[in-house]
Amino acid sequence: MTPYYEEGGITLYCGDCREILPEFEDKSFDLCLTDPPYGIKRFEKGFGYTRFRGYGVEVDGITWDKKPDRKTLMLCLDKSKQSVVWGANNFQLPPTEHFLVWDKMQTVDNFASAEYAWSSLSTPAKVFRLSIHKHNHSDKYHPTQKPVPLMKWCLGFAPEAIIVLDPFCGSGTTLLAAKQLGRKAVGIEISEKYCEIAVKRLAQMELFR
Repeated sequence: MTPYYEEGGITLYCGDCREILPEFEDKSFDLCLTDPPYGIKRFEKGFGYTRFRGYGVEVDGITWDKKPDRKTLMLCLDKSKQSVVWGANNFQLPPTEHFLVWDKMQTVDNFASAEYAWSSLSTPAKVFRLSIHKHNHSDKYHPTQKPVPLMKWCLGFAPEAIIVLDPFCGSGTTLLAAKQLGRKAVGIEISEKYCEIAVKRLAQMELFR
């Protein structure tokens, strides 16, 4: 496998995680921190289509997220010792009391006020508060992109996690968070367009160090 990008402990592969992950042994990574596709396409005729236009670069709405794929997600989790999965309420995963919540401080009634992450970490349930409006107007390159402070917060609950995996890394937010905390990370992204954006974000971070 030839990485799309590799520098300073951060490695990015451009391709399908279903083809790349089998190259790694099970439990190769300390933590899988990811936000997998979970079926936004199912709602494209309603506000689920229009609400993802205008933020990020998918100006025509989501076309690549058709349905939850539990089989692929379980392949990802098998490669890591611990996991944090955003949007996990759309998948059938074991019950856990160790979940994480992003309070988006959303004031519009027909939009979600929070997002949920399933976790295998031992931390009690925790809540992170950051305005979705502030995030959307500051550092948004992908329509479903999570804030860097949110991902750094997640990593704070796994201080022993030296090597982090994000098999659906989009515009590279998990990689940025890991790099800022001095962790190693491996990201996989199927879209070269988003791989290019991730590399530019990582390079921009180096400029301001």
